[in-house]
Amino acid sequence: MRKSLLLIIVSLFLGLTLQAQESEKKYSFRVAYGYASEKDLGDILLTADFSKHPLDLSVIAIDGGYLLKSGLFDLPIDVYAKGGLSKFNEVSNFRVGTREYTGFSDTYEVLAYIKLLYNLDFADNRIRFGFGEGVSYVNDLLVSEVYDATSPSTGEQDPTSRFLNYLDITIDFDIGRLIGVKSMQDVYFGYLLKHRSGAFGLYNGVHGGSNYNSLYLEMNF
Repeated sequence: MRKSLLLIIVSLFLGLTLQAQESEKKYSFRVAYGYASEKDLGDILLTADFSKHPLDLSVIAIDGGYLLKSGLFDLPIDVYAKGGLSKFNEVSNFRVGTREYTGFSDTYEVLAYIKLLYNLDFADNRIRFGFGEGVSYVNDLLVSEVYDATSPSTGEQDPTSRFLNYLDITIDFDIGRLIGVKSMQDVYFGYLLKHRSGAFGLYNGVHGGSNYNSLYLEMNF
């Protein structure tokens, strides 16, 4: 089921790629797949520690965007309004210390965020650095966040929430420019850090969250 869904999404992506025109490209579409991390945001960004979560947790996500501004402040920065849908592949049962959790199922997410993309052009190539800020809502609590919020020694659980802050941190490169194929320009391959958190307690008193290390394809059309 998981592989079939991913195949359908990739087929849709390739169809859009073939239909993209040379006119001004106002829209973006992204397909991502990733795994939950056992590390927090700081560890991942500062030490590049991409360790997987102890549980087998993954995510499939699609995002679409609309270009609000190109060349913000006369800098090579594009501003997008974006939204997305994600499917988290969860486990039904897990244990933290002596505490047993049961009855979990796959979870779905809705996203809305603003994304800034800095374009670094050199030697006919392009690398983009992206930072998105917004909100995330899931239809049920995520296993990774419940796991993170539970003390292994006491079994006590800190606050968790369906509605949290969302960060979308990316780095990618233009495939078409790299291989010299004009028809593939503005098709990007990259890394995504997909982060949900309570922003130090600002969202419903939540201090924890979740991180998913992902790879993606994105196109502008």
